[in-house]
Amino acid sequence: MAGSRRPVSEVIGITSTALCGGALALCLLLVAGLLGLLLYHGMGYFWQSPVVELTLDDGSVVAGEIVEREEIPSDDEHAEARHRIRLMVGNRDLTGHDFIWIDESRIEHATYPEDLLLIERLEWGKFYGRLQAIRSGDQVLAADPRAAAAAWPALHARKRRELKRIHRLEKKEIGEVNREIENLRLEARRLDLDGVADDDPRRAEIERSLLARRSHYEELAGRLEERRRAFLREELLLEAADGTEKAIPAGHVVRLVRANALSTWGRLALYRSRAAEFLLGEPRESNTEGGVFPAIFGTVMMVFLMSFAVSPLGVLAAIYLREYAREGWFVKIVRIAVNNLAGVPSIVFGVFGLGFFVYAVGGSIDRLFFAEALPTPTFGTGGILWASLTLALLTVPVVIVAAEEGLAAVPRIVREGSLALGATRFETIWKVVVPAAAPGILTGMILAMARAAGEVAPLMLVGVVKLAPAMPLDGHFPFIHFERKFMHLGFHIYDLGFQSPNVEATRPLVFATSLLLVGVVVAMNLLAIWIRNHLRRKYAGAAV
Repeated sequence: MAGSRRPVSEVIGITSTALCGGALALCLLLVAGLLGLLLYHGMGYFWQSPVVELTLDDGSVVAGEIVEREEIPSDDEHAEARHRIRLMVGNRDLTGHDFIWIDESRIEHATYPEDLLLIERLEWGKFYGRLQAIRSGDQVLAADPRAAAAAWPALHARKRRELKRIHRLEKKEIGEVNREIENLRLEARRLDLDGVADDDPRRAEIERSLLARRSHYEELAGRLEERRRAFLREELLLEAADGTEKAIPAGHVVRLVRANALSTWGRLALYRSRAAEFLLGEPRESNTEGGVFPAIFGTVMMVFLMSFAVSPLGVLAAIYLREYAREGWFVKIVRIAVNNLAGVPSIVFGVFGLGFFVYAVGGSIDRLFFAEALPTPTFGTGGILWASLTLALLTVPVVIVAAEEGLAAVPRIVREGSLALGATRFETIWKVVVPAAAPGILTGMILAMARAAGEVAPLMLVGVVKLAPAMPLDGHFPFIHFERKFMHLGFHIYDLGFQSPNVEATRPLVFATSLLLVGVVVAMNLLAIWIRNHLRRKYAGAAV
C-alpha cells in the first residue's frame, strides 16, 4: 500500500511553524550577539591592562597600553605577514594625541616595569610616566621616587577632602547666595512692572538686601579663590618614558595606578572603583571621562514623567474607543489616525514639541507668570517637562492600541454580571473592566517606556543638553524643577560617538554607556512587568 500523503493544510502548518521558530531563533541570536558585543567592550572599559614600555629601532622610548593589533596590508602575496599595534600613549598635553600605531618590526625591546605609572587626571586625560618627587611651591616635600610614593596616599586623601570642600562652597554656599541675589533682582523687576514708585519702602529693603548678599558673595568668592590656590599648591614631578619632565597638580590626580604591580584582587578593586565612579560620578573632560550619573537620573526621571503623562491620555482614549464610541466612520478615522501617528518620524514630534509646548505654551506661561524674568525664558525654552510631553505624544499610539487590546480581552460576561448586580456603566468600566485589563494596559506602558528611553532626535529640540549645570530635582523649593534642561543617556552616547574631540579615545566609553542604557531600560521594564504579573495573578479569574 502506498504511503499516505499529508494534507496540504498540515504541510503548510508545519512549514509555517518551522519558519516562525527559525525567525524567532534568529532574532534571539541577533539580540544575544548585540548584548554580547556590548558586554565585551562595555565591561572591559573598566579593566586595567598592563602598561608596556617599548624601545624602538631609532632609540626612542614610548609607553602605554596596547589596545589593538592588526595585520599590515601588503600588495605582495608572498611576503611574510607583518603586524602593527595601536598603543594608547596618553600624555595628550605633551604629544597632542592619545594613540599611535607602531610597526612590530620596529620594536627592539618591550618591558613591563613596575615603577611605570598610569595617572588618571581631572584634565588632559591619562598620563604614563614615573613619579620622581613631590613639591609645594619652592619646597620639596619628597625628593626621590621612594619618598614620593610613601607620601602620596596621605596627600591624595587630603586633596580629595579639599576638592569636596571646594565643590560644597561652589554649589551650596555660593550657589545659595547667587539664588538669593537673583530672586531679589526679579523682585525688583516685578516692582518695576507693577509701576511701584521709586520711594517705596520695598525698594529700599531690596537694595539693602542686595548689598548684603553681594558683600557676602565677594567674601565667599575670595575664600573660594584661596582654597583653589591651596588646592593646586602641591605638584607631582613626573618623567615620561621619553625623558620629558612634567609637573601635575596633585589635586588633579584622580588615581595613581601601578598597573604592572597589581594583583588580581587589586585589579578587581580598581575595576569596582572605576565602575562606581562611572555610575555615581559626574562627567568631566567634555563628557569623555568620569561618570554619567546626571544622564542616568535625567533618563529615568524623563521616562517616568512621560509615563505619568501618557497613561491617562492613552487609557482614556482607549476606553472611549472601546466602551463608549459606536462603530462608524468617525471611529474608523480615529483608529486610522492613531495607526498613522505611530509611523510619523520622531523628529517631527520634536519639531511639534518645540513649536507648541516650548514656544506657544511655555512662552505664554512666561508672559503670564514670569514676566519679570523676560527676555530670559523660564518655561519658554527646552526643559524636562516639554521633553516628557513630547515623548508622551510620540508613544501614545502604542498605549492606545495595547489598552484597547486589554479591554477587548475582558470577557463580556464580566461586564454583564456587573450590570446585572446593579452597577452603573461607569462603575462597571472603572471598577471591573479597567482593573481586569490592567495587565494589557501595562504591556503598552512597557513598550512606550522602552521606546521613550531610547529616543534622542526629538529630545535634541526640546530640552536635552550635553552638560546640565543643575539636575531637575534638588532640595530647593519647589524641589522638582520642570523647566530645567537635563542630560540623557541616549544623547550622551551620540555626543561621545560623533561630537567628541577624540572619538577613538571615547569608543570604549560609548560601549559602556550603551550597555548602561540597555540596563536602565531593562530595569524599568522589569519593574513594570512585575506589576503587570501581579495584576494578572490578581485578576486571573477574568481570563486576561
